[in-house]
Amino acid sequence: MLKTSQVSPPDLRSPSVVRLCRGMRTQWLRVLTLMISDVLVLGAAWYIAERFGTPWATFWNLNQNPIALLLVLGTCLGFLISGGFYQAGDQRRNYAGLMKAMTMASVVLLLIAYIYQPSETISRSHFLLFWLLSIAFICIGRYVINAVTHQLRAQGVIRYPVFIICDKDRLERSISLIRQENRYNLVGVAGAEALDRANRDRTLAQIRRLGTVEAFVSWDAIKNRQHVCWHFRTAGITLHVLPLELEPLLAESTFHIIRGFPTLSFTPPMLTGIDFLIKQGFDFCVALLLVLIISPVYLTIALLIKLDSPGSIFYRQTRIGLHGQPFQVWKFRTMVTNADALQKQLEAQNETRDGVLFKMKNDPRVTRLGSFLRQYSLDELPQLFNVLLGEMSLVGPRPLPLRDVEKFAERHFIRQEVLPGMTGLWQVSGRSQIDDFEQVVQLDLSYIENWSLWLDLSILLRTVKVVLQRAGAY
Repeated sequence: MLKTSQVSPPDLRSPSVVRLCRGMRTQWLRVLTLMISDVLVLGAAWYIAERFGTPWATFWNLNQNPIALLLVLGTCLGFLISGGFYQAGDQRRNYAGLMKAMTMASVVLLLIAYIYQPSETISRSHFLLFWLLSIAFICIGRYVINAVTHQLRAQGVIRYPVFIICDKDRLERSISLIRQENRYNLVGVAGAEALDRANRDRTLAQIRRLGTVEAFVSWDAIKNRQHVCWHFRTAGITLHVLPLELEPLLAESTFHIIRGFPTLSFTPPMLTGIDFLIKQGFDFCVALLLVLIISPVYLTIALLIKLDSPGSIFYRQTRIGLHGQPFQVWKFRTMVTNADALQKQLEAQNETRDGVLFKMKNDPRVTRLGSFLRQYSLDELPQLFNVLLGEMSLVGPRPLPLRDVEKFAERHFIRQEVLPGMTGLWQVSGRSQIDDFEQVVQLDLSYIENWSLWLDLSILLRTVKVVLQRAGAY
């Protein structure tokens, strides 16, 4: 017989109180700020276009019909809303997408102008100016807002309090992952056992008490605890389930729901197609131009090497390139002539953790001039000829000697599936300061998976900065 005095627990789906979803005020503030900014800049773009475009007396003239601006703003905002440019995440910073949205809005407005008044002359300069100004103003406005937001978040403002629940062996990696996002304040962590039936109520009470807006829970911590998602839902807390392995998904990956089951679709990271043809043409033209421009530098370095130490000017070494094919890499000689033979005696002093790469900060084989050339990566300049021969690219994973490749594990060979480069993500992320080959492989994989022409250009620009600062070089 049931005791009527005992209060029964509420339905799993029933919240303790009806409230707004946590963090909703911040989300509304974000949307309102973006919309106000967009309305102001679009209104300014239309006004300037009317002021400097060909005058025309029509429905669209603000002096005669100010209400026409509502149609203009409504059309533009409609495209921005449908494109998801007011949602959380990186979409609102998708400048290419913003350009497309403003282009479509301008085309629609032009069609409306023609259909509404087909007998009237349309001011093409007006619409052309508005199209260009709307793109420029929208992108500038978003950039300014993002920059201000970034600065505020760096000072601890506009951040979401988050709580992490995962297995202890993955806790450190999960915390590092969350802290890389410049919009979260970590308010608490707990192990997977915190969601066990005996501990669940206490954990959820702690999460609510800390004012948590979002929670990150590992799949291992949630998979055997049925209906736990409802507890977060009724508390108004956004729940993110961390994957089994904390590895980043490919940049082009998207989720699709098929019959209620989530499937991950992604574009394989293959350096093919028109982008890669452009990359090859860019590599050849830039390498040829650099060889012609810096030819006096080649001659000067060659003369100094001859004066500094006995031996040849160039050093050729067999490296492993695309698809594991060996080729000869050209460099200015920076070591004594018997450097390869001496390396076997120095293997015990290798400073890399796993021994795959050979790195030694005070390598006794390096000549006086060689030390200077290495600091500014001048010894790598002859590799421009490797680029001209198609054996290397300006940007890509660095080709390694046979000695290093022989120590590869099976998973390491993925880096050999793309053309090796003179510089790469490894070089601009620490160079010789990275002493763990697994970190090198992760950087190479990140480059392959996220490759684009813009990424290559970014790495080239960062390489110039790193070389001038002599960061991590020895």
